[in-house]
This record gives sequence, C-alpha cells and structure tokens, in this order.
Amino acid sequence: MTIRKLPSHLVNQIAAGEVVERPASVVKELIENSLDAGSRAISIEIMGAGKKLIRVRDDGAGIPKDDLPLAVQRHATSKIESLTDLESVVSLGFRGEALPSIASVARMKLISGRDGSAWELEIENGSDAGITPSAHPTGTTVEIYDLFYNTPARRKFLRTDRTEFTHIDKWVRRLALARPEVAFKMAHNGRTILNLMPALDVKEQLARVGHICGEVFSSQALYLEHDTETMMLSGWVGLPTFNRSQADMQFWFVNGRSIGDKTLSHAVRQAYRDVLFHGRFPAYVLYLSLDPAKVDTNAHPAKHEVRFRDGRTIHGFVSHAVEHVLSDTRPGGHDTSLTPTASSSTRFFSQSSMGFGINQNVASSVPETLEAYQKLSTTSETDAIPPLGFAIAQIAGIYILAENNDGLVIVDMHAAHERILYERLKTSFDDDQLVRQPLLVPSTIAVAEAEAIMAEQKASLFQHLGLTVDRRGPTSLIIREVPALLKQSDVELLVRDVIADLMESGGSTLIEESCDHILATMACHSSVRANRQMTIPEMNALLREMEVTERADQCNHGRPTWTMISLDELDRLFLRGQ
Repeated sequence: MTIRKLPSHLVNQIAAGEVVERPASVVKELIENSLDAGSRAISIEIMGAGKKLIRVRDDGAGIPKDDLPLAVQRHATSKIESLTDLESVVSLGFRGEALPSIASVARMKLISGRDGSAWELEIENGSDAGITPSAHPTGTTVEIYDLFYNTPARRKFLRTDRTEFTHIDKWVRRLALARPEVAFKMAHNGRTILNLMPALDVKEQLARVGHICGEVFSSQALYLEHDTETMMLSGWVGLPTFNRSQADMQFWFVNGRSIGDKTLSHAVRQAYRDVLFHGRFPAYVLYLSLDPAKVDTNAHPAKHEVRFRDGRTIHGFVSHAVEHVLSDTRPGGHDTSLTPTASSSTRFFSQSSMGFGINQNVASSVPETLEAYQKLSTTSETDAIPPLGFAIAQIAGIYILAENNDGLVIVDMHAAHERILYERLKTSFDDDQLVRQPLLVPSTIAVAEAEAIMAEQKASLFQHLGLTVDRRGPTSLIIREVPALLKQSDVELLVRDVIADLMESGGSTLIEESCDHILATMACHSSVRANRQMTIPEMNALLREMEVTERADQCNHGRPTWTMISLDELDRLFLRGQ
C-alpha cells in the first residue's frame, strides 16, 4: 500500500469526529470561545435541535479582520504560544481545533466586530469565500447551518430532536453554572428556553443554582467555602436528606471548566459516607480553584476530564471540606450557643455504659412539660426555646413528640440515640488512635512483585493505618499486626484491598471505613431500643444532646432522625382559617 498525505479537509473531518460528537458539542465549543473572549452576555439560538441552525452571539473582545481566516485554520489559536502556556492553561479552549473541525462538517458564517468595524467570513466545505464588511457591535456571532450535511453517515447517528436538544440544554446549563457572572439566553425554534441575568453575589448565584438545579435543591443546600494557600473550594452541597437515585445532579467546575473526575467524586462520596442512605447519591455544585500548573486540562479530546498532579492531596482537601460542612447537619445548625462549654464536667448520657443513663443533675433542671417551661420564660420572648423544643409525649414506644417555636417536632428516638453514640465512639477512637493487635500466627501472602515493592515503600503508611506488613521475598509479604478493632476480619483480603488502593491512587481509606462500620454496629446495638418507655426529662435530655451532636439530622445509615410539621401545615390539615 502506498503511504499518502491526507488532504487538510479530510484531516479536519477526522478531527471533527473527536470534537463534534453531536450538536451539543458545537454549542459547547462556541460558548467556551465566547467565554474566553471575555463575554458578559451570550445569546444562543437553536433551530431543529441544532441540525438546522446554531447561532451563538456574544459581546466579547471580537476578532480582528486579519485574524478571521486564521480562526478557522487548524492549530491556530490566540490562547497559547509555548509548552509553558500549555502546562498552565487558564482558557477553556486552547487547541485551535474547534472552529476548523466544525467548519469541515457544516456551513459556517463568522461575523465579528472590533475597534468600530465589523467583518464577515463564510465557510463551506472548509473553504472560505473571502472577507466582506458587515454590521455588528463589538463581539462575535458564529452561525452553523446544516450540521453534517456533507457527512450523511454521521448525521444518521443523531437522535431525535428532543434528545439532541436535551443534550444542548444540559451543556448550556452547565456552562451557566460555571460562569454565574455571565448572562445567558437561549431559544429553540423561536421559543425562549433560558434567560439568566448575571449573578454577582452569593445570593444571586444561589438563585441561578435554583433555576438550573431546581428550587428544592437550592432550599436544601449548604454553602461551602474552604481554602488553603494553594486551593479553594466553594459552592453548595445538598443536605443528606436531599439525595438522588443516580448521580445526575453532581456538578464539578475546576478553574471554571465543567468536568467529570473520579478523584473528586470519590472525595465527596467519602464525606457523605456516614449520612447518606444506602444506594443513594448526593447532589452538589462545587467549584475548585488551584494553580493551573497542577492540573492537566489536555487529558481528554473534548476536555471533559482533567488529570491532577497530586490527586491524593486534592482528594483529602475536598473530602475534609465537605465533611466539615456536613458535620453541622444537626438541629440548630451553626448555633454555637448550644455547644457545651469546655468546663462542662458531665454529659447527658452515661459514657461508661454507652447506654441511656441520664445525668440526674441535668435531667432535674429540664422542665417536664412545655407548659412549665413557658411559665418559667414569660419574661424572656420565645427565643430561649431550643431548636427541637421540649418533649410533650412519646408514641408507639418509638417516637418523641415535642413542641418548638414553629410547630410539632417528631423524633425517632433509636435513630437519634444511635447517631449520638456513634459520634462519641468515633471521637474516643480517634483520640486513642489505631491500636494494633499482633497476630498470634503471622500471615504470609503472595503478591505481584510491583505490589511487594509498593508495600515496602509504603511501610510507614501501613503503620499509620494500624498494619505492620513486611516484605519477605520478591513476591511475598508477611502480616504481623492489624488494627485491634479488625482482628476478626479477613486480614489477607484487607491488606490486598489496601495495596490495590495504593497502586491506583496512592492512598486508602479502607481501614477507616472498616473501623467506622464496626463502630456504627456497636452504636446501633447500644442505643435505646423501641418500646423503651422514657420519662419527659429523658426525652428532653435526648433532644438537647441531638442539638450539640454533629450530623444528628441522620442516623448512621442515612435515615432522618427527626422531622417537623409547622403550625401552618397543621392549620391546613384541619382547614383552619378557611
């Protein structure tokens, strides 16, 4: 066979196979170019789900007349000049492939205004018809007609208009979340679908999040802002009770780029591990900012993924930040007035037995009924009533009924006590660190040579995890000590899994997760059981303990521990005022 050089137009069409998957890919690339140009308002018009027309208009810097022909040539870009620029990319686009790839599979018109003049360039089959004067304000409009008109085989792979527009809508909304300060407007077949004003502060940004992700999410989202000298994480994470059956409401933006990343997703999942119901997924909109040199944006043809130079550090940073915010998912939230002082010498529950023993000094000071409390507080407003109010009854041997300022509070006493004990056990366990248990008979396991080398290099990390693992030969390891809490576990399988984690990501949380699982089981078996008749002081003591316990809104399995029915809801149930 004869080796021949491919014509440039065919090269562009091959490149289009990577860049232009469907109409949504075109919309994404054009909007990203507009954002790179410094646009503050972007208008998108779609006809026939993008098969007939895609028009993207912006108010960015515009393209100079002499640069218009270069804009549609491969590997021509204003965004990088050297390898140093490539290693620290801050723009969304940088390869110079988008416009020429699109122009090779569609008819294109490029109109741009700059410095008081405007020019137009039409391209068909990859060839331009020359530059002509035009009328256009500062900024650029790109019009794409008849997508895949000259590659009918690819056009056959497109789905229905409804499906294709759904993909377009998804990407526009993602980009609108990525850049809240930019106004977005989109119409499909002449009907306005999206019209978002610039969001310049946290309140307006949350309103945009609510518009895109739904008001239910925005009303149940916690704001997060956490930074170090080298990184910053901000955004919103949904309350554990707002969860999904699939990972369809998880948005990550790294240095303004919408991406999907396993390291970041796992870090958030790790933070939710103690509060999310089994088989459910958290919802979040999170923004990570870091030195561009520490993230490789050139890891995916369509730039949907990135690669971190220190994924382990970033994983820990994200997991810690999200876990810290979720720790305040308790009645009263950030109300520090409910936190016990350092001088408190007693707790509401007996810590020695981890049972439901009430400290009598505390219990005796709690009013036995809300009526008694109201008599005591006639001179102080209702502000002194704590978030969960005061107990008034117990029903079915399971639920505590209490009244607060807003209405009726219902508490699952077993689930609530289980969370309280679990958090206390974790604190005690963390304070003592991991206690190692020597094996009566050390266990020898066969591994691959690369795994043996990894275990030898990470000996100090194994020690930190409570494991003493020595290399015995080129392909064998000997396990001498394990965490005391896991002495009954399958030690060989545990070590193999830890090594697998180390080989893949350089770190492992398996030991911590296994220990937490055992502590959760201990808390479940030690907590107050159903049908235990409680006195009013005992119920109030439980309510007060919930208010100062981290993550008390959910039990260890992610089930809610309490709910509330407002007075307005009660009035509606009984048709009062109607």
